[in-house]
Amino acid sequence: MYNPISNKIEELSQSLGADDIVVKIAICSFISFPLNAIMKRLPDRNYNLKCWYILFISSLYLFGILNNFSCFRSLFISSMATYLISRFLSHSKLMPWINFLFVMTHLEINHITLTDDTSSYITTGAQMVLVMKLTSFAWSYYDGQQNSNASTAKTLTPYQKTKMIVRHPSPLEYLAYCFFYPSLLTGPSFDFVDFESWLHLEIFKDLPESKKPNKHWFGHQGKREIPKNGLLASRKIVESMIWLILFTYSDKFAPLAPVLANNGKDFIKSHCFIYRIFYLWLLGFTFRFKYYSAWTIAEASCILCGLGYNGYDAKTGKIKWNRVQNIDIKGFEFAQNTHVALEAWNQNTNKWLKYYVYLRVSKPGSKPGFRSTLITFVTSALWHGTKPGYYLTFITGAFYQTCGKLFRRNIRPVFMDKDGITPLMPRKRIYDLISYIVTQLAFGYMVQPFIVLNLNESLIIWSTVYYYIDIGIIVTLFLFKGPYSKKFIKFLRSHSLQYKQAKNSNTVINYSANMPISPDAINLGLPDLDETSVAEVKKDFNEFKKEYNEWREKKGLEIEEDNLQKAFEKFRDEIKGHNDKTEKRMSFSEYSPKPIKDD
Repeated sequence: MYNPISNKIEELSQSLGADDIVVKIAICSFISFPLNAIMKRLPDRNYNLKCWYILFISSLYLFGILNNFSCFRSLFISSMATYLISRFLSHSKLMPWINFLFVMTHLEINHITLTDDTSSYITTGAQMVLVMKLTSFAWSYYDGQQNSNASTAKTLTPYQKTKMIVRHPSPLEYLAYCFFYPSLLTGPSFDFVDFESWLHLEIFKDLPESKKPNKHWFGHQGKREIPKNGLLASRKIVESMIWLILFTYSDKFAPLAPVLANNGKDFIKSHCFIYRIFYLWLLGFTFRFKYYSAWTIAEASCILCGLGYNGYDAKTGKIKWNRVQNIDIKGFEFAQNTHVALEAWNQNTNKWLKYYVYLRVSKPGSKPGFRSTLITFVTSALWHGTKPGYYLTFITGAFYQTCGKLFRRNIRPVFMDKDGITPLMPRKRIYDLISYIVTQLAFGYMVQPFIVLNLNESLIIWSTVYYYIDIGIIVTLFLFKGPYSKKFIKFLRSHSLQYKQAKNSNTVINYSANMPISPDAINLGLPDLDETSVAEVKKDFNEFKKEYNEWREKKGLEIEEDNLQKAFEKFRDEIKGHNDKTEKRMSFSEYSPKPIKDD
């Protein structure tokens, strides 16, 4: 089908010698800023107009610029499936999981059928962002239904109560959330309550009147609710462009081809071992440039439209704009351990995995166990894709988590004073420097399969440095978990002032105090293998069997079959009733269905 907008962009791309898909995505990202300037000046209380505007711009992106109907089809199918499942199965305890299985299966089908065509990556990339939004929407609406019952409301955590959805939204408002154009293609993901609060301007309720701008368009009088943020957004745009330029030219000063040439043999012959390990770090560093660029400009777009607003600090008189921040570049690049690095990377995915997978698997109020860890790890891996490189990276990352914890628990105290808090100078600076270098080189090694994705090429790259990180992991586990682990740990503690003092005073040291990490922490679904034992796995499996048997005894399957029948009947009756009253309800935007109540 002839598309003049898309064709012109493709001609421009050819003349520039650039990939047309990359140019199209860049255009979508940059034109969102003037489009945001228009949206934030629409009448504040005309919510439907803003929703229609969002959907119109998203349609312009998908059909006009990208000319990608398959992307729209995939996004629309998942979106409407979640809407119908949450709407008509809201009384089922399995509703969030039914929705989770559907949207994840739909995503996996697209991952499996992925071709080398760049447009396919656009579809799966946008769908990955949408999966986070849809699963969080289903769980939040489920929490809203649970909160209406006094007995089940007690099981909700404070976080769940802040994100719960009490009223099922209209199709218009819901689709505007799903197809929110500033984050449509590259994220960030955010909860529906944040979008709803932004749309209805409740997000700015703590903002003083003095911080609200006077200028308004379309003849609307009074101050505008969304504060000025053009300067901050502009700085983010400049930063994003710098990362984009660096990525564009990165292949010239850090190409991947020499590493793979002649199965890596030429690379080994041409350079020494130290050069090769630092070159892998450089490849990983330059590979991150495109993520820095995409996430920074998407965050800037969300800031400009007001969604990035995260409160007003009365003490400093400053506005916080980090609600949808997805990357802490400084935090990642200067991280001294795996946990800090992963916590700074893809932050909204971390939140999604923690609050809507990891903590949801276990019973409310119980500590997440092996089952939560396993399902979260599998979800994270499948969410990213089906390429072997993803799994090599994630498995290696799981061992990183374990080794990092062992180092911090047993080696770090050697560099601390008797209280275990005050660092011993200058030896602590040496420890920090070594930790930083090791962390950065380890990540440079770990991400190589993530870059090439292919199993054979991943192993070739690792072989050029003799699998030195894998060998280091094996040695670490042998020292701390092997037959001589007690002697080795005792040797390390003999050099710890804190341990010596405790030994003299017959006190017990809580070594977990050296691990300031929440027990609920989960970074990109990477499990801590040190926390998993055979006994725990067996215990968790037995608990699962017990829960399943109890569910069977209570005729859970029959209840869910009845729920499906009720959902179908409610859907049929509602459609029939809607058709009978079309003359009274002509506006799509005014249709706001009510939740199903148990018969």
